[in-house]
Amino acid sequence: MNDDRLGPYRLLRRLGEGGMGVVHLAVDPQGRQVAVKVLRGEVAGDEVARRRLSREVETMQRVRSSYIAEVLDADVTGHRPYIVTRYVPGRPLDEIVKDDGPLDLPALVKVAHGVASALAAVHSVGVIHRDLKPGNVLILDGEPVLIDFGIAQAVDATRLTQTGMFIGTPGYLAPEIIEGHEAGPEVDVHAWAGTLLFAASGQPPFGKGTLEMVFYNITAGKADIGAAPAELQPLLKAAFQRNPAKRPKAAELAEQTARMLPARPPGRAEEITTVPARTDPPQPVPFPPPPRVGDKPPYDVSTPPMTPRRLIDGAESPHVPGPGRPYESLLGGASGEQPYESLLPDQADPYPTRRVTPEELRRIQQREAGPYPPPPA
Repeated sequence: MNDDRLGPYRLLRRLGEGGMGVVHLAVDPQGRQVAVKVLRGEVAGDEVARRRLSREVETMQRVRSSYIAEVLDADVTGHRPYIVTRYVPGRPLDEIVKDDGPLDLPALVKVAHGVASALAAVHSVGVIHRDLKPGNVLILDGEPVLIDFGIAQAVDATRLTQTGMFIGTPGYLAPEIIEGHEAGPEVDVHAWAGTLLFAASGQPPFGKGTLEMVFYNITAGKADIGAAPAELQPLLKAAFQRNPAKRPKAAELAEQTARMLPARPPGRAEEITTVPARTDPPQPVPFPPPPRVGDKPPYDVSTPPMTPRRLIDGAESPHVPGPGRPYESLLGGASGEQPYESLLPDQADPYPTRRVTPEELRRIQQREAGPYPPPPA
């Protein structure tokens, strides 16, 4: 690779760097701007990671959506593996909220619909994001675009699963990931709710503190849904369900939120806006409640959050099922609610996980240098 070329792509400047490699703004042979992710050197010598990456890239190249930074090209067999995606010159959602404040209701609905639509598209071809968070949602021309679908997870899966660690960002993990159960598309639905709650409140969905504290809040269902507009709270409660089988599908969320979108005047572009500063008490915004999907009854949001045993004692929670066992009610016995049929009923989880230990949590925190301070010794 020359300093300014990689394959047929001319590299212009570095956009950023993450766990999987360096991202460059580049120009393709047709003169179009693209994002080129140059993967780290250890991937080149890992045949298992290459095979995972090749399958993930091939799958993602079949997905086309305005809400996704699609994979356009890739070379995972060369000396320097790279992936080419659509360049999205947008602004990260977390940056917007931190700089300008929480989003107002119409903007929240647009983000909710766009991200749910993106998830539905990739779930339909067997891909799970696993790291949905506000930093992976870019706002471009007033519309959300989801980035980093599955590719980083395909590269990192070999290294992480060999140690039994999880894949994802701690504050947006689903409880089943923390407790070592198989992950399905439901983990993205849980993260969808966390991302929206952050956009609505400006605060992490499960609070701040040590990893152990955040993980406890996640498994105990301690999210302050009341910080979100009342119109979105039923969907958030459904998506935050402790039992993944009770969460709605991404396609259902996309349909629900599509009906909540405000009418757009002809010829007028919408923009993502934040809640303006005001001195008088805020007045409720008239907005229709989320409708039902067909004749399906409303989502069950009455299941109380489960208070798990401490994550550091190594014991299994009495309400968390083992493989092939139904979720149990807090009152005893199997849950009477029938789980919905998954979009991916035959897909085995390619990245098995298990319960992490306190020492592993500390190593993860030190390596990632995340926003949470290390737990006390």
